[in-house]
Amino acid sequence: MADCRRVGVAVDFSPCSRKALKWAVDNLVRTGDHLILVTVRHEGYYESGEMQLWEATGSPLIPLSEFADPHIMKKKYEVEADPETLDIVSTASRQKEITVLMKIFWGDAREKICESVDNIPLDCLVIGNRGLGKIKRAIMGSVSNFVVNNATCPVTVVKSHD
Repeated sequence: MADCRRVGVAVDFSPCSRKALKWAVDNLVRTGDHLILVTVRHEGYYESGEMQLWEATGSPLIPLSEFADPHIMKKKYEVEADPETLDIVSTASRQKEITVLMKIFWGDAREKICESVDNIPLDCLVIGNRGLGKIKRAIMGSVSNFVVNNATCPVTVVKSHD
């Protein structure tokens, strides 16, 4: 267990995050690693007590068997993973013999992704970069830039060229 690394990938189920996930699987993840998908939802109003508890700490680590089930994910976490992302991780889990987990946070993506590094904790993190134009980036601030500058582990940014 000592040599098992925890490789985080920030996912929002966009083409750009799938590209980052694919890159991590092809270039970084080794047999025995834990691949942890970190996803951040906007804060909302949750009726269920579990959700309110998780708002501070994030969800528990969700095993692949559970997050591959769209009904559980929708009902329990209000998250819909796309088939392509699920395909990438289930294939990786079989072929590379890795443990795939997901953790969901609620709030500001920049802050929560950085928090996840210490919270899980992660040995390294891979994040996609949407390639916003200069003006948009100046206004919105790039999530990947923020994470690179503030995360407490090595971060790899996978650029998306559409």
